[in-house]
Parts: sequence; C-alpha cells; structure tokens
Amino acid sequence: MRFTDFLLASAGACLALAAPHTTRVKGKFLFTGSNESGGEFGEGNLPGTLNKDYIWPTTSSIDTLASTGMNTFRVGFRMERVTPSGITGAIDEAYFKGLQDTVNHITSKGHYAVIDPHNYGRFNGNIIKSSDFSVWWQKVAKRFANNKLVIFDTNNEYHDMDNSVVAALNQAAVDAIRKAGATSQYIFVEGNAYTGAWSWVSSGSGAAMKDLKDPQNKIIYEMHQYLDSDSSGTSETCVSSTIGAERLKAATQWLKANKKKGILGETAGGANAQCIAALKGELQHLLDNSDVWTGWLYWAAGPWWGDYMFSMEPTTGTAYKKVLPQIKQFIGA
Repeated sequence: MRFTDFLLASAGACLALAAPHTTRVKGKFLFTGSNESGGEFGEGNLPGTLNKDYIWPTTSSIDTLASTGMNTFRVGFRMERVTPSGITGAIDEAYFKGLQDTVNHITSKGHYAVIDPHNYGRFNGNIIKSSDFSVWWQKVAKRFANNKLVIFDTNNEYHDMDNSVVAALNQAAVDAIRKAGATSQYIFVEGNAYTGAWSWVSSGSGAAMKDLKDPQNKIIYEMHQYLDSDSSGTSETCVSSTIGAERLKAATQWLKANKKKGILGETAGGANAQCIAALKGELQHLLDNSDVWTGWLYWAAGPWWGDYMFSMEPTTGTAYKKVLPQIKQFIGA
C-alpha cells in the first residue's frame, strides 16, 4: 500500500451493499488471503518502539481469517528495524523475533506467509544499491531457508526510479535468496510505479522485468490494484462497477504473452455497491485467467486499523463485516 498511516481511515456513512453472489465460478487459485499490517507502521520513527510505533499482527485474527478459507498472509515490516545499524548491519534479534513468531504461527497452520519488506525500494529514504540488497536478503532468507511455506516478496512498491534499477534490485534479491539456501520457496517480484497492474505495461515495468531469472523457476510477478480514480487506494469511491476487470486486461495480456505467473498482492474497494461489483469483476477476471493469475490478497488486516475504510481485521473491520461476505466465493476458489 502506498500509505501505511492508518489515520487515512475513511469517513462517511455506510452505503448500500451489493447482493451476495453465491455461484462457484470456474478456475483455481493457489493463493487467496490478506495483507497483515502493523510491523511496518510508524515509518516516521525508526526503529521505534513495539506497541507504540508498530505492532505485530494478532494471531487469533489470522486464524479467524484462515477459517474463511484464506491460505496466504502477507506480513509487512521495515528493513530499517531488521538491521537498524545499516542495511548491511547485524539483525536486531528482538524485532526479528516478532516477525519470525508471526511467520511461524502462519506456516505452522499450513498456510503461506509472505514476508514483505515494506520499503518502496529505499532504506532510510535512499534508493537501495543492488550489492547492499544482496547482503540484506542473504541474511534474512537464511533464517527462513528451511520453511517451504515462506514466500519472499523482494520489496513493496518500488517507485520513482529507473526501471532498470528496479529490475536489478529484483534480480539481486532473487540471487541472494537462492544463495542463502532458500531454494524451494516462491519469490514475489514487484515493479516500478507502485507495481500497479493498471500501469504494468505503460510504465515500462513489464519490459524491464520480463527477463528476470530464477534457477528454481518460482518467480511470481506481484502487482497491486485499487479501484479509485488514481489507483492509489485512498478513496472508497470506485470509478465504475467494471473498473476492476478493465484495469487488469493489459497486465493479463502481458503475463500470457511472456509466459509468466502473477498475483494481485494488494487490492481493495469501498464498502458500497459499485465497489463490490468492481471487486467481483476483478476477482472473476483473475479466475477466468487463472492459467496466469495465481491469486489475490486483500488490503488489509491488522490490529491498529481502527475504522479504516479497507480494514479486514476481524471482527470489527469495515471490509471484514461488509466486503468479505460479498466476495467469499473467490476465497480458496
């Protein structure tokens, strides 16, 4: 997500919801689930203090979401907290334990845990160098090398840098992860321009990223898609009831033409009839093209979202109460 501050919570009255669609549709997803926020919060105060600046997801909430059929949880955190002395520095064991405990809980239940350095291709505000990225990822991947249910997300939403830099950072991460001995896991790679699905081709991300190499052939291209006017996910108003599927078409064509696999790693819409229709159309498009789309993850659950318009946090989150029941047929499909 482009903004992590939960004070972006939406205001306004609840709008009428679309009627539930109960028909089981064709296709098969490998991954369906939710983002789990908290460990990346407080980016203005690094490294910060646990339970003041950041918090880890609540395991009981993860279990509640899993009971709906979700099998994949993307856990956000900050690189600066993992290695506070510098990107090539030592791991802070106290912070890392919070991440590791969360991941271990998820995978002990047989679910996938996506580890998500929510850093936008930067460390302390500076664009990361590939050599430093390699050092950092080798350290982190080594800790998870024997957990086959861990998925490595190279970095959240690279933006405002040369496409060749984004491609080089992704390749450095892939190489480092494999060098660390993590050879069985999937790796999610992200593009430039906030890895938008709608702009995947037009931004040049696709052209820059298509030649990434993995000896294990387990790269999945992670894209994000919101349904408001500028695709930023800062409004509960969706452009139209069909915008979800429409914004995916070019990315779908790119995946097919280049024989790649993709995942919608973040998506959300307001709790209103138009957005729910758009979300259904978007998820239906993914299912109809499940030969290239491996699944989707909603943005977002987490204990500090409060009344945030997209909160998937059980049991009081707006999306948990009003959106999830409307899209349940796409979970575990």
